[in-house]
Amino acid sequence: MYNGRVTVAGPADVHELPRLIISKIAVGPYDNNTYVLRCRTTGAQVLVDAAAEPGRIMDLIGPQGVALIITTHRHPDHWQALQEVKDLTGAPTAAHIDDAPGIPVPTDVLLSDGERITFGACSLEAIHLVGHTPGSIALLYDDPEGPPHLITGDCLFPGGVGKTHSPDDFDSLLADVEARLFDRLPDETWVYPGHGWDTTIGAERPHLAEWRERRW
Repeated sequence: MYNGRVTVAGPADVHELPRLIISKIAVGPYDNNTYVLRCRTTGAQVLVDAAAEPGRIMDLIGPQGVALIITTHRHPDHWQALQEVKDLTGAPTAAHIDDAPGIPVPTDVLLSDGERITFGACSLEAIHLVGHTPGSIALLYDDPEGPPHLITGDCLFPGGVGKTHSPDDFDSLLADVEARLFDRLPDETWVYPGHGWDTTIGAERPHLAEWRERRW
């Protein structure tokens, strides 16, 4: 039974959905989560956050390669293995247009809010969330046979939103997370963060007022 509680150097945890398989590992000194999403129909795959440990990431990808490497935001702990994994797979890279200049590996696909990323018979929607960085994105898989699944990078975690560096950034991030995630998605939505364990929208929803009050 998938629970998303992976550890650095530990095995992958695999969430098998009717049309999509999501594999998760933890890598590197900052306990980053890296995800491979595979379309069941075609075998096409995308990688989310080539954070560290390229050898382990390549093992997770397997011989079929990846169609795209997506970086959720520009912070260095999320792209330390990006160049090597890109070189090994030959896959193009993608990031939001506002964070791409801060990623030293050239970005081949510049994403905007609401843009669809299609691989095989599956697709993701990029959701722009401003505050942790200017161009952070979450990636929404709206499962046609079950609840949605949401990869949030460092914008939403169990227990709060991601780190911000000013009051304005916090207000922006919380407003975007509320309007674009909590106001839109059902409680059953599964959340896959950039570090640590998974959660759901429903588990976090009751705490929004607390986050606003404490300012983190």
